[in-house]
Amino acid sequence: MLISELKNKEILILGFGREGQDTFLFLRKHFPSKNLGIADRKEFEELPLQIQRMLNADRRVVLYFGADYAKPVNKYDVVVKSPGIPLSAVQPHLKKHQILTSQTNIFFANCPGKIVGITGTKGKSTVSTLIAEALKSGGVRTQLVGNIEQPVLQFLDEATKEDVFVYELSSFQLETATQSPHIAVFLNLYPEHLDHHVTFKTYAASKANITKFQTADDYLIYNEKDEEVSRIAKASKAKLLPFSPTFRTGAAYAAPVQPVFLAAKLFGVPKEKVEKALKHFKPLLHRLERVGTYRGITFYNDSLATIPQATNAALDILGNKVATLIVGGHDRGIELAPLAERILQSKVRTLILLPATGAKVEKELEAIRSKQKKNRALHCFRKSTLAEAVELCYERTPKGFICLLSPAASSFNMFRDYKERGDEFKKLVIRYGKGARA
Repeated sequence: MLISELKNKEILILGFGREGQDTFLFLRKHFPSKNLGIADRKEFEELPLQIQRMLNADRRVVLYFGADYAKPVNKYDVVVKSPGIPLSAVQPHLKKHQILTSQTNIFFANCPGKIVGITGTKGKSTVSTLIAEALKSGGVRTQLVGNIEQPVLQFLDEATKEDVFVYELSSFQLETATQSPHIAVFLNLYPEHLDHHVTFKTYAASKANITKFQTADDYLIYNEKDEEVSRIAKASKAKLLPFSPTFRTGAAYAAPVQPVFLAAKLFGVPKEKVEKALKHFKPLLHRLERVGTYRGITFYNDSLATIPQATNAALDILGNKVATLIVGGHDRGIELAPLAERILQSKVRTLILLPATGAKVEKELEAIRSKQKKNRALHCFRKSTLAEAVELCYERTPKGFICLLSPAASSFNMFRDYKERGDEFKKLVIRYGKGARA
């Protein structure tokens, strides 16, 4: 939707987190006299104080906060939905004439430069960052935006046709998409976020929007080894650039590098400059993040590994040096047998199991091992807290080897999110590494 088309519309910003706030500032800049509605499930008093003051000082905002935040939806011509709000919370209140859009749609419709969009269940933050660094190394004017906690509308007014925006796109951002990026990168597709999308089919359809609106002038870089991704790619009108993912053992990133080279080539960036960017890449927080070496043991924080496939990738990358592995978290009903199989193929000696999925992983291991004639040494320990798990790591991990936190599950049963879990792990590692006791 073009900015000019919003001029005479009544607009509601639905959701007032990071993206909602960026949308508000953008719209207020363009329409200083327009009444703008803002709705959020939080109570107004829960907002940061500086945000409360900003809204209190604005006489042209209408606020809807609290449990009934979605009810005023039908009063507005345009609803700009934030990614975290499920469509199911909005659709019952919509009327036929209303337009449901997003910050992503507004940006795509108005951006004068090129957009490289990256999606996938896992690895999109890392690949997005790697592509941005590779393009910058080749002298391309590049901004890294989107789901990587960088809202996009703040960049729009200064954007030119020379700019390239590397845009990490979640399924939440894509579910209402009406345009696709010039270059789309589709990494993989596993069951995830089903509490939001309800079914895998709906989740996959949201992800597929990254290529749904592409034309023959666009490009789709996709993982040909992923059956679901390949199925979506076959229906695309874009020029297809398939890749078979491989991971570099010992690298500081749990993501395939082929999409980085393919995207960089489209912008004329030489291979050697891409290699240099990869070499100097600093890992993202909570994704194969090296915490340090304490008492001769090297610790890695991979709290962002919230599905089994991410943990499997971490074991592939770190290799046979992983002696101790911590898994387990919130149970979302995800299949755990492939994780158990990968653990048995690894050199992990000590497996520490956290609630609630830890117990399920152990059952899968027992089922597999009961069918094997020979069983290698693997010692399983159930612990109820992360503190107990870290203390056991120091007791069980040999010097010169790796202890890896890679839960293969979300954190919501014990922590606010994966960041809090990862931060707590790092604190405990350092504390016990200096000799403290649980």
